[in-house]
Amino acid sequence: MAISDQLIERIHQTKHNSIHGFFDKIKTKKWVKDLYETLFLPQDDNTEDQLKRNFEALQKTLSDLINTVTGDKIITEKQVNRFFEALPQLYDQLVLDAKSILEFDPAADSLEEVYLAYPGFFATYVYRISHQLWSQEVKILPRVISEYAHSKTGIDIHPGATIGKSFFIDHGTGIVIGETTIIGNNVKIYQGVTLGALNVSKEKAHQKRHPNIEDDVIIYSGATILGGETTIGRESIIGGNVWVTQNVPANSLVYHKSEIKIKDNSSLPESLTFVI
Repeated sequence: MAISDQLIERIHQTKHNSIHGFFDKIKTKKWVKDLYETLFLPQDDNTEDQLKRNFEALQKTLSDLINTVTGDKIITEKQVNRFFEALPQLYDQLVLDAKSILEFDPAADSLEEVYLAYPGFFATYVYRISHQLWSQEVKILPRVISEYAHSKTGIDIHPGATIGKSFFIDHGTGIVIGETTIIGNNVKIYQGVTLGALNVSKEKAHQKRHPNIEDDVIIYSGATILGGETTIGRESIIGGNVWVTQNVPANSLVYHKSEIKIKDNSSLPESLTFVI
């Protein structure tokens, strides 16, 4: 069945009208990967001259991507300069993140292992560069960058979130951190944690919807913490699989109490005897 000329015309017109909103996602992913390798991984030629050439190529690619969004070469140049001026600080933050993983994860033997093999660190790297672009009010691109990490690691961190120093993600799969979340320093988060909103109505789009996590908090796997007015006080521990929608004082321990019963010879409850 032939596609109608009317549909082709509608699609073409829509894309034409949105030309400054779309860009090459493959080029975006390559830029994220190339920047990561330039910052952290050894390459065939590790000379300073090669690093300079790498950064020049990275600047050119970022310029192409941002220009596609802005359509303005002057604004694009300012945005690219701001990003690379902030890069030394981003690098220092990321080294602290990696050192936090090395310090607190018994399975980590070296920083090289963290850089090569830890999805939590890669997701944190993507968050920090996308957050920088988000803070510069670059449109669309930070979200596409953050979704790249989401697709690779299963960790979903909105670039609008605020995350402090020495951030530790262990395992990471299934973590969701919403746009207005504020996380302090030295926070540790395990797989399956949700820092989300109690109300997802569109009218609250510009309000504080996600929780505040103060310094030195540990949040174990499967915990769900919701609400823009919810604060987890410093040095608290949130146990696995708990549901929190109210403030937790500093130095608290929140946990879900399981009940253990020893099996006897009586028949099991019907809910436990099904077969998949």
